[in-house]
Amino acid sequence: MTVEHLIYIPGVAMIALTIGYMLGARAARAEVARAKKRIKE
Repeated sequence: MTVEHLIYIPGVAMIALTIGYMLGARAARAEVARAKKRIKE
């Protein structure tokens, strides 16, 4: 394993985790808003 792998692989993993967190948080916020809207009606 080269030094590039020691930097590249964790870097890609961190980017993937960040993107996944952002998409998941957006979906959770949308679901909470949908539930609140349903309760108001």
